[in-house]
Amino acid sequence: LIKPSFSICSSPHLVFSQVIFAMSASSSAPPAQGANPQSENEGLNVDTGLKPAGPTPSSSRFQVDLVAEAAGAADKTLASGDKANPAPEGSEPAAIGEEAKGRFRVVNFVDPSGASPPEAVPAEGFQNGDTVMSEGSLHSSTGGQHHYHYDTHTNTYYLRTFGHNTIDAVPNIDFYRQTAAPLGDKLIRPTLSELHDELDKVGEPRNAFDSDSIAFLGHTRGRAVRCMLNIWGVMLFIRMSWIVGQAGIVLSCLIILMATVVTTITGLSTSAIATNGFVRGGGAYYLISRSLGPEFGGSIGLIFAFANAVAVAMYVVGFAETVVELLSSTDCIMTDEINDIRIVGTITVILLLGISVAGMEWEAKAQIFLLIVLITAIFNYFIGTFIPLKSKEAQGFFGYNSAIMMENMGPDFRGTESFFSVFAIFFPAATGILAGANISGDLSDPQQAIPRGTLLAILITGIVYLGVAISTGSCIVRDATGNDNDTLSSQFMANCTEAACKFGYDFSSCKSDNGKYVCEYGLQNDFQVMSTVSGFGPIITAGIFSATLSSALASLVSAPKVFQALCKDNIYPGLEMFAKGYGKNNEPLRGYILTFCIALAFILIAELNVIAPIISNFFLASYALINFSVFHASLANSPGWRPSFKYYNMWVSLAGAVLCCVVMFVINWWAALMTNVIVMGLYIYVSYKKPDVNWGSSTQALTYHQALTHSLHLSSVEDHIKNFRPQCLVMTGYPNSRPALLHLVHAFTKNVGLMICGHVRISSRRPNFKELSNDQTRYQRWLLKNETKAFYTPVFAEDIREGTQYLLQAAGLGRLRPNTLVIGFKNDWKDGDMANVETYIQMIHDAFDFQYGAVVLRLKEGLDVSHISEQDDLLSSQEKTSGMKDVVVSIDLKDSDGDSSKPSSKATSIQNSPATQKEKRPQALNVADQRLLDASQLFKRKQGKGTVDVWWLFDDGGLTLLIPYLLTNKKKWKECKIRVFIGGKINRIDHDRRAMATLLSKFRIDFSDINVLGDINTKPKKENVTAFEEMIEPYRLKEDDMEQDAAEALKASEPWRITDNELELYRAKTNRQIRLNELLKEHSSTANLIVMSMPLARKGAVSSALYMSWLEVLSKDLPPLLLVRGNHQSVLTFYS
Repeated sequence: LIKPSFSICSSPHLVFSQVIFAMSASSSAPPAQGANPQSENEGLNVDTGLKPAGPTPSSSRFQVDLVAEAAGAADKTLASGDKANPAPEGSEPAAIGEEAKGRFRVVNFVDPSGASPPEAVPAEGFQNGDTVMSEGSLHSSTGGQHHYHYDTHTNTYYLRTFGHNTIDAVPNIDFYRQTAAPLGDKLIRPTLSELHDELDKVGEPRNAFDSDSIAFLGHTRGRAVRCMLNIWGVMLFIRMSWIVGQAGIVLSCLIILMATVVTTITGLSTSAIATNGFVRGGGAYYLISRSLGPEFGGSIGLIFAFANAVAVAMYVVGFAETVVELLSSTDCIMTDEINDIRIVGTITVILLLGISVAGMEWEAKAQIFLLIVLITAIFNYFIGTFIPLKSKEAQGFFGYNSAIMMENMGPDFRGTESFFSVFAIFFPAATGILAGANISGDLSDPQQAIPRGTLLAILITGIVYLGVAISTGSCIVRDATGNDNDTLSSQFMANCTEAACKFGYDFSSCKSDNGKYVCEYGLQNDFQVMSTVSGFGPIITAGIFSATLSSALASLVSAPKVFQALCKDNIYPGLEMFAKGYGKNNEPLRGYILTFCIALAFILIAELNVIAPIISNFFLASYALINFSVFHASLANSPGWRPSFKYYNMWVSLAGAVLCCVVMFVINWWAALMTNVIVMGLYIYVSYKKPDVNWGSSTQALTYHQALTHSLHLSSVEDHIKNFRPQCLVMTGYPNSRPALLHLVHAFTKNVGLMICGHVRISSRRPNFKELSNDQTRYQRWLLKNETKAFYTPVFAEDIREGTQYLLQAAGLGRLRPNTLVIGFKNDWKDGDMANVETYIQMIHDAFDFQYGAVVLRLKEGLDVSHISEQDDLLSSQEKTSGMKDVVVSIDLKDSDGDSSKPSSKATSIQNSPATQKEKRPQALNVADQRLLDASQLFKRKQGKGTVDVWWLFDDGGLTLLIPYLLTNKKKWKECKIRVFIGGKINRIDHDRRAMATLLSKFRIDFSDINVLGDINTKPKKENVTAFEEMIEPYRLKEDDMEQDAAEALKASEPWRITDNELELYRAKTNRQIRLNELLKEHSSTANLIVMSMPLARKGAVSSALYMSWLEVLSKDLPPLLLVRGNHQSVLTFYS
């Protein structure tokens, strides 16, 4: 037995190979006498690797065992599974623990006869029942043939828990967390590269956030308590009775129910959003921003944080007013009423700040204490309603009575009050349902706490408000004098119809002759009715203190938390300093100080009526957007929208959003208008700044949904000439390597047609698809950053033509697919391998074969700037420092066809990368490169007054005319006029000009001039013909000067060569191209752009070298020239 052993320590996340060499003594024994040596492998094809029909025993094995257990997984398996399932006899119990440490183990040979070596270790890594292929050693008697066998008896693989024998992880909730679990490090699932690629990288461990000992709050303490304290404000004790006096019991209940409907719908929407994933700190801002995106979230988050800060001042001023009233009743005024409110308010907000800064635990304990006081005050009131006292009857309190209830059942609006004005006064009392969500980061389980706490708080507070409204309306009359002597004599008893008359009181004395009431007591006049009715008055005062202080404390905590979350997302530049947290609970101390300063500034105003309406509108704007978020997410139908809270409806949420907007204007129309203006202003600002965040919002989901729906709908729409749009496949290579080509095509396709930047990556070896995917993401982002409305589509291919064919066939989606191929002119075609010219010309032929139009752009300076290091803004600063490679690769044929670069090696790619070149010391550019760089920005600049000359020599369907028209409609080309040049006869110039003018008018295309060229067919100048012949001399076949067989062989090996017969056959067409160049120089040498019909060459008849020579001589030494040839399908029509 040969048993080599290896031991290597490595990362537990890697796959470790365990190589086992085992040979049996019987492996070298000769086969049994009479046995057929081939019978053992009968039916097994070694070359194809086919498996036999059944198990085949093996006498010798070479096994590779893949082990993928992490250290923790191994310990867990050893502690649990292996105790319950002891290893079979002959195996090593400690092998599992060693596996986790990434060691190479030696697995002993398992004899087919059943004999087991002394230290047999089971072979693992195969599924139960899998056929295992083993291979004989070089000296095996079987000749190294392959064998297959089953190993199901001595293998501990089958005794392990699934998921502990491979690096491929089983589903685990910890993989989906964005932070570490409370009791351990964050688990990271193996990447696809770790599972699929070769083992050449070791992953770096990630630092997990230490969340130990963070104070968390449950739904009872954290959410329900906070909501109830915020909803039960001063309105409960000092305004509820007045509302009943004005609106009556019925309408008061209707007002409460209407407000409750708004808050309930919003509560359901909040619950749906909160249960659609893990909720972090930030409350309403977090919910809205992650649902609708940073634009709405950023605008609402800022005003919501500000509204909470101002709400602190409102509640503190309410508390200070009550304190000052108590002080004035005992003649303890310090200065005057306004200044006393400021003094008391300042002291109060300082104390509240101290409680808040002390941490969430102290703040929660204070809230619990205040809630106890508040609940005691409420019970004190209801107990008092059952204990009527004779001394309180003069103030209008007679206990529960049906007559009083019936009298107060209907409304009695006085002065300027109406149903909606009373509703506007009450509704702020129903706000506060987001108080718990605003500290969502401090809740132990926000997904359960927010739905339960919110709905529980709405239910309890709604019942209490209804109970107070009904009880006050059933116990107290609307008007009372407070005078015990206002009793009713028996002789006037029969004429008295008021409810107080039944108890012997006549309060009509406080009603003046003009119908105005001057009474001091009763529902309509006394704001301290609940204190009068209660069993013990000071407890109600304590309840008022509790309501105001608890609401102020909740707002003081909410504002910094929301603001901190907003600043962490860096939506508004310059606010990052407020994102910093302190202590184990990440307390936003800087946010507390800012909130304190804002609150203190409004406390010094000491006027609640100024700030209350706009605060309510800010809250309502948040509620409206939360409801709209649920509707929007449901409408987008995104697979990511799957809240565990199912009791919501998208249409109910939409109704809630509309209702919130209506209530905003009902409460205060000017405040609602101002709120909307602020929200829209912030929305526009964030949209303009475009923060670099990706939260998977419903806005993104709806965008995709609409795009998919419209793309599918577009597929059923038939093509029509009037709807034709140039949709261009532009072979730019990397988008930033040919800026002029990119800018010109973008100029006439922007907001009109599709533009795809095609890039063929040459790969003769194994393609790096991961790098291709990264490039696609990177350069698509580059296009967006440079405001280029295009798509970047790279492909791997063995040559440029093959890759272009891929793109011509597969680029686009449905009707959104290219119909025009745009390439750059191959300026260097005479200097390189003519096989590249053959490929280039064949690409043009392929475009026509696929029924594409073809466009070729030529600049005399060239197009490709990838070899120049001083390119302006080619890459963002992030990409320059990202260490990426192969960003822009210099092509081996400079200013080539507009197709992709062809990297010669990986080292060349890195060397030619602008990211690397930027790090080099800047070098002075030569004159040619400087001109090239200037020309590359030619079409990015605004074109001054000039002309776009259209040489429409051949009718290709109108594409040659349509592109200039679209171009001159753009802002940068607006000052350029279109001049049209056509061919004609000398004796019919006027006729041809009028015919063309009529056609252009019917096409509704403006033009400045029409030139009819009657001398196109004139022979070109002799020196130009001579120059052409000298140019093509190296590319001629000259078959007349060699043997026929040699000529045919040379033509077969170099099909691009020009034959003598071909040159003579197309002599007239050659002369036409030379003559056209002379005319172009004569008429269009000053044009901003020349758009000209591209000459066609028949496949198989015109060689690539001759066709390339035509294009060369036609476009030489001219302003920017665009050769255009449509697919001869009409793209213009004059029919309506």
